[in-house]
Amino acid sequence: MAEQVQFTKLCLSIVVVIYALITCTSAADTISANQTIKDGETIVSPQQTFELGFFSPKNSTKRFVGIWYKRISPGTVIWVANRNTPLTTTSGELSLTLDGILVIRNATGGVIWASANSSAPPVKKPVSQLLETGNLVVREETGGNPENPVWQSFDFPTDTFVPGMKFGTDFVTGRETHFTSWKADGDPSSGEFTVWIDTQGYPQLIVRDGSDVKFRGGPWNGERFSGEPKLRPDSVYTFGFILNQREINYHFDLVNNAAITRVTIQPTGDFERLLWIETRKQWLLYQTPQTDNCDRYKLCGAFGSCNINNSPACGCLKGFEPTAPDQWNVADWSQGCRRSTPLDCGPEEGFIKYSGIKLPDTQKSWFNQTMNLDECEVVCKRNCSCTAYATQNVTAGGSGCLLWFGELVDIKTFAENGQDLYIRMPASELAAKGKSSGVKKLKIILPVISVLSVILASVYIFYRFKKRKSMQKGALEEDNEYHAGNESSNKDDLELPLIDFSVLRKATANFSDYNKLGEGGFGPVYKGVMEDGQEVAVKRLSRTSTQGLDEFKNEVITISKLQHRNLVRLLWCSIKGAEKMLVYEYMPNKSLDSFIFDENRSNALDWPTRFHIINGIAKGLLYLHQDSRLRIIHRDLKVSNILLDHDMNPKISDFGMARSFGGNQIEANTNRVVGTYGYMAPEYAADGLFSIKSDVFSFGVLVLEIVTGKRNRGFYHKEHSNNLIGHAWGLHKDGKSLELVAASLSESINLPEVLRSIHVGLLCVQQRPEDRPNMSSVVLMFGSEGELSPPKPPGFFYEKTITDNTSSSTFEMRSTNELTITMLSAR
Repeated sequence: MAEQVQFTKLCLSIVVVIYALITCTSAADTISANQTIKDGETIVSPQQTFELGFFSPKNSTKRFVGIWYKRISPGTVIWVANRNTPLTTTSGELSLTLDGILVIRNATGGVIWASANSSAPPVKKPVSQLLETGNLVVREETGGNPENPVWQSFDFPTDTFVPGMKFGTDFVTGRETHFTSWKADGDPSSGEFTVWIDTQGYPQLIVRDGSDVKFRGGPWNGERFSGEPKLRPDSVYTFGFILNQREINYHFDLVNNAAITRVTIQPTGDFERLLWIETRKQWLLYQTPQTDNCDRYKLCGAFGSCNINNSPACGCLKGFEPTAPDQWNVADWSQGCRRSTPLDCGPEEGFIKYSGIKLPDTQKSWFNQTMNLDECEVVCKRNCSCTAYATQNVTAGGSGCLLWFGELVDIKTFAENGQDLYIRMPASELAAKGKSSGVKKLKIILPVISVLSVILASVYIFYRFKKRKSMQKGALEEDNEYHAGNESSNKDDLELPLIDFSVLRKATANFSDYNKLGEGGFGPVYKGVMEDGQEVAVKRLSRTSTQGLDEFKNEVITISKLQHRNLVRLLWCSIKGAEKMLVYEYMPNKSLDSFIFDENRSNALDWPTRFHIINGIAKGLLYLHQDSRLRIIHRDLKVSNILLDHDMNPKISDFGMARSFGGNQIEANTNRVVGTYGYMAPEYAADGLFSIKSDVFSFGVLVLEIVTGKRNRGFYHKEHSNNLIGHAWGLHKDGKSLELVAASLSESINLPEVLRSIHVGLLCVQQRPEDRPNMSSVVLMFGSEGELSPPKPPGFFYEKTITDNTSSSTFEMRSTNELTITMLSAR
């Protein structure tokens, strides 16, 4: 009998323990009324994604109540309750009152923080729950809907925006949701920067620095914020915007719940979309709306427009002129522009269309969601104060009307996804024919101006021709030996833009070492300053250079006929006896390899800059292959032959090995293989066959080097003997391409652009030339979001032996078809 009693007691004890465990587990994500959470205790969301409790930021002893990621990144806090009233000890407590209010008390029992009062009905039996979204809610314990709580932390965000949040204004409750940065990395108190949906005029996204606007994302246009051309739904998340009489809000939701992403306003004021990369155990920058200097609010002042590809970046809109020319000329554009001809509200006034821009600040605007564009123009023209108009919603062919009044500020030019803006102009500025008497007068004046222009241009050309002939005469007289050749040689010489040797000697201070910029394969390069102050780069070919006279003439004649923003511009050449010199435009940032392969300088090239460089090189190469008068094969494309101007725009240089084709010719064969090991295509290195596709191969190598910051030649990995191409191919096959990205890019990475760049790079280095894309396809790939075909195995991805000596380098390489060749490096 006693044994039965003991057994019964044991069973009851087990039941009690099981019940306690079940109760504890079910309550792991909740706080009941009058329940207390002490410092050191936490509650966890149902699937353990988020955790709530007390914490101290790094390098701080102050205590806060916050919510953070539990499993993936414990140090990443998404919400702080008492951010401006920290605890100084670990004796704090968090509890839920019977009235449904969360409170934080200090060691003396004083309340230092309480959840805001709600207009919702009183809660009979409240409970607070941490949801899997990271939202802390207060609701009825029985029958309460977590999706419709009486209070929620999502209504009072700190610095972070996560999926499921609404960001904007609720006109029913009067609540405006915005984000405020931490004061510093270790201080969650309210910082200087805030993110708002500004509802003065038509709603637009802005980032404020205190009371001043730092950045403006622009108005919502039905697809995106006007100032964020790269904002688009993708495989990670989708987004939307609600605009009605009850609310205005922006929200985003995950497409794939396995992805983890957040949007944060940093203490520095940077507004960033971040994605968690599990393989790296770190957050990577997925997207940021602030991409360049033109994103500075009102940089160009009233009626000014900013284009980062121009120099200077700011310019006045057509029909406007600088308000303060002296300031404008020294890059102080704050005074903006004024109309060249004032408006008089006459019936002959009309509108000029501007395309591809970020719409102006909408604080002084009016909108109607039902009008069409024609009705919009009529309404604007009737109101003399109306400055401009545009389509309010660009989706489905466009609808709605958006009007501006007063000055137009913060306009930016975009290469893609810009919008049309129609600006009011006086009759004299209108481009349309026959709309006013002012246009009729222009019809009379323009022919006269045209005739005068032709006369002046003829005089100018004649003057320049005489001057050039004089310079040629001086240069040729110093080089009788060179001009002892045949008649055809002399005919070619007439195409050379010659300059006198003495001019270059003076410009370079007699080729002093102080002015020496570097040493190339064909000789030293010097910086020179011409008499008019123009800076130049003088390439002085050494007497032992492998570039002969024919190659020299080839480079001069070839490049002097090329005109493209991504090709270096040849200004002159000089020939005096054995001395041969080329004079180029000066590139202050030198060559690309001096950045990406240098540990210190590589940090200056963030991802947006690198992607800009990749696109620029692609467009320059497309011009050579397709758009120039002759089809030109460069044959020596590599990072050291990519020069960077003041604005980090890339310029393809060194055309000594280039070959030009006419007609439909696309390939040729040579017995003399020239170029640089690591960039040469297999068919060129092995058989001397070169084509536009051999340049594409070099471009693919170059792309992989820019993304990784590593050289293809001499790449080392402890687990295999592949070069950089082979390493990239292996990681791509395993779905681990992100491991290629240079560590210095972790804070600026745009994930879709990086992955697309690696993919395109591998398509370019495929073994068979016919499998590689042409450059027109490459440019389209970078500018679109279409699905890419899977790459086939690359050529030359296994490096078997490397033997270096002082005079040359011998390499044994194997490509994917097991072809083994041994060759001397050409450079």
